[in-house]
Amino acid sequence: MLCGLAGSGKTTYAEGLVGAGVIKLSIDESMSEHGVAGVDYPIEDYQALEQTVLERHRAELVGHIAAGTAVALDYGFKTRSERDEYKDLIQSNGGRWRLLYFKVPPEELWRRIDHRNQSPAANAVYIPQEVFDLMLGWFEEPSGEGEEIIEARV
Repeated sequence: MLCGLAGSGKTTYAEGLVGAGVIKLSIDESMSEHGVAGVDYPIEDYQALEQTVLERHRAELVGHIAAGTAVALDYGFKTRSERDEYKDLIQSNGGRWRLLYFKVPPEELWRRIDHRNQSPAANAVYIPQEVFDLMLGWFEEPSGEGEEIIEARV
């Protein structure tokens, strides 16, 4: 379970695991298959599409757990309740979770996001400063949840 805000390095880390046989489930990558919200589909359809993707991922995750395959969940896990929900899902299906928290100072996150905004990757979402500021307020930093901290490389 890869936890952290946009720009914290979760996807880069997950991509490194793929070479070692780990399956990566990424909400951003799966959502990008539908195109860009507000361009390729109405923005008000985002939540319904995201829910469909999450349901598909949950089924895939359970299947991978049953097969004994390691999975990197590249989701962000912004809230404790979301993290707890996935921990329960993993454990109730016989899996073992690890919560990796990518801890990056806000100014470094913004620097990375601003750079990415200039030339976004195929699955990267443009994030304006005001949205980034909102994200900072929504994020519940893991504490006492069994998290392993991955310190930022600045």
